[in-house]
Order: sequence, then structure tokens, then C-alpha cells
Amino acid sequence: MKIGLIGFGKTGKAVASVLLQNKKFSLEWVLKRNATLENRNTAEYLGIDSDQAGKIYSSSTTSIPELLDNQPVDVIIDFSSASGIYTYGEAASERKIKIISAISHYSNKEKDFLKSLSKLTTVFWSPNITLGVNYLLFASKFLKKIAPWVDIEIIEEHFKGKDGISGTALKIAETLDLEKEDINSVRAGGIVGKHEVVFGFPFQTVRLIHESISREAFGSGVVFVAENLTDKKEGLFNFEDILAPYFAL
Repeated sequence: MKIGLIGFGKTGKAVASVLLQNKKFSLEWVLKRNATLENRNTAEYLGIDSDQAGKIYSSSTTSIPELLDNQPVDVIIDFSSASGIYTYGEAASERKIKIISAISHYSNKEKDFLKSLSKLTTVFWSPNITLGVNYLLFASKFLKKIAPWVDIEIIEEHFKGKDGISGTALKIAETLDLEKEDINSVRAGGIVGKHEVVFGFPFQTVRLIHESISREAFGSGVVFVAENLTDKKEGLFNFEDILAPYFAL
């Protein structure tokens, strides 16, 4: 499966590392905003022994249509920014390239744009693309279904400097029909990401916790999603669509 990666920050680099070491995938190119590292080889830059090229391009000098035509891919993985979808979305959908977006926050405008793109190609979006977090979402949802009256609090912890409430925490709150006020945020040190859902029952508590030890967890999530989108046609998908069949079994 040929992959194009958009966004090469800390998480993008970790995702590239996982893809480069997976024989089922070929990282064809990486697209980043500025010209730093332009024309470098991703594997060489990350110090990974890989036969994949993974050439680094800059959107300031290379147009998306040109890149997609000269180096076609099966899937685009987006770890850039909320506005990134506008730079490649139409060109990718017109070429029937699958889109996997791992952007934490989208406004209603971007969400509507994703829906429009999904009429032409397969589009997947998850504010947190780690498998563990999405398993936590499922487990939390089922526990609340068993005891809809239970007290629930959400705690999210991230690295110092992360702006706003995490998209994952907001997704958990939405799934459990909670308000933003039920989310407790902590910002400190080198925390990668931790989400905890506390269920307060009479005389007992249940805590479901997911903690990202390394950003490579996002790469593993990307691999899982890409493999499960192989047979999907046009449409907008999320993790629930992918995980539901497994829970049915």
C-alpha cells in the first residue's frame, strides 16, 4: 500500500518511523509546510534502515496535484493542521485516494468539507487515532449503557503547551453525553497523552485509563486503520465503524 504523509512534526515523524518499518506499506513521500529538509530521504533522516524512498517535499515549492500525479499513492495520512484538508482534499478525492485524517480539532466547516469529499472517496477521521483510546471509548459507552445513572468524570493529561481541551477528551464526553465542564485538564512536563474515565458507583469506582507511552502509538493506529479501510468504498468513516464488527464477534 503506497502512503503519502502530510505533516512532519513530532507525531508525524513517529508515524513515518512506524510506516518505514512495516513491510506492508511503502512511504512514498512526506509533505511539510516549510522547505527545511526538502529533498531529504525520510528513512535516512530518521536513521531507519529501509528500502522506501520517503522523499520529503515542501508545499511551498511543490503543488499537491503535481505531487499526486508524479508520485501516486493509495492513501494520504494527515497529521498537519485543521486547515490542511483544504490544501489536498479535493485533489485527493478526485483521484480516488483514500484519506486518513488524525487532526485533533475540526470546526463544523471542516467536518462538512470531509463529508463532501467522502462522496468521491474513502474518508476516515479520528481526533485520536490510537487503538487503545478508541477501545476505551467503546468500553466506556457499554459501561454507561449498563448503568446510565453512574457519576462520570473525565481527566485528560498532556504535555505543557498543548492548547485547549484535547479532541479525544471532547470525543469521550460526546460519546457519554457529558458536558465540557465534566472534563478536567492537566498540563505538565513531558506527558505525551493520558485519558482517564472515572465511573463513580455506590461503594465502588471503575477507572478506565489509556496512556500513550510513545507517539509511535499513533503510527500503530494508522496501520490498523489503513488495513481496515482496504475494502471500504466511498463514505465517511470513524473508529466505531471499524471496531464494531470486532465487538460483534
